[in-house]
Amino acid sequence: MGIYELLKSDFTKKKNSIELFGCQNFECKTLVIGVFHGDEPIGKDILEKYLENGTNKNLLIVPCLNPDGMALNTRQNANKIDLNRNFPTKNWTKTNIGDDYYGGKKAESEIETKFIMQIIEEYKPKQIITIHTPYKIVNFDGDENAKKLAESIAKILNYEVEDDIGYPTPGSFGTYYGKERNIPIITIELDENETLSELYPKFERILSEL
Repeated sequence: MGIYELLKSDFTKKKNSIELFGCQNFECKTLVIGVFHGDEPIGKDILEKYLENGTNKNLLIVPCLNPDGMALNTRQNANKIDLNRNFPTKNWTKTNIGDDYYGGKKAESEIETKFIMQIIEEYKPKQIITIHTPYKIVNFDGDENAKKLAESIAKILNYEVEDDIGYPTPGSFGTYYGKERNIPIITIELDENETLSELYPKFERILSEL
C-alpha cells in the first residue's frame, strides 16, 4: 500500500472488511471515502490505486465504505439501508422499507455509519471528500471554504459546481457534517462513462494537492 498503512477496520454484516488507511503521526487534513453506494464502485478503484502510488501523508482514505452493497451491486448495504440516509441529522425521517433511499428504522443504526462517525470523532478531519456517480458535478455542503474547494476540484475534472443536488436528502452525510457541523463536505459525482484510466490522473492531482 505504498506509504499508507491500515489504521482501523471493522466487519460488516456479511463479514466483509471496511478499512481506514493513512500515515501514522501525520495531521489528518482530509478524509476521502469511496463507495457509499454499492453500485458506484469506481471510488474504490481510484482510491486503491492512489494508496499504491500516492504521496500525500495528510490523507485518511476509506476505499470502500459499503463492501456488502458492492458485492450485491446495490445502492444499499446488506440490510437494504441507504447509508447516505442513515446519519442522525435534524431532518432524519423514517421512510418505508424497500424504498431506494430507505434510511433504516433509526438513524446511526448501521455498522458502516458508526465506523465513519468514529473515524471523524477520533481524527477530526478538516474537510471530507466522498466519491459517487453518475451526475458529473461537484456538490458541496458547508461554508465558503467548501465552495472554494469544490471549485478547485471541479476545474480539474471539468465539471460544474452545484450547492444543491436537486432533491431532498434527509439523513445524508453532507447535511450532518457539512451543514450541521460546519466541516467542508465535497461530494464528487463522477460521469459513470469515464474509465479508471481517464479519471485516475485527475484524482492523483486532486488528492496530492489537498
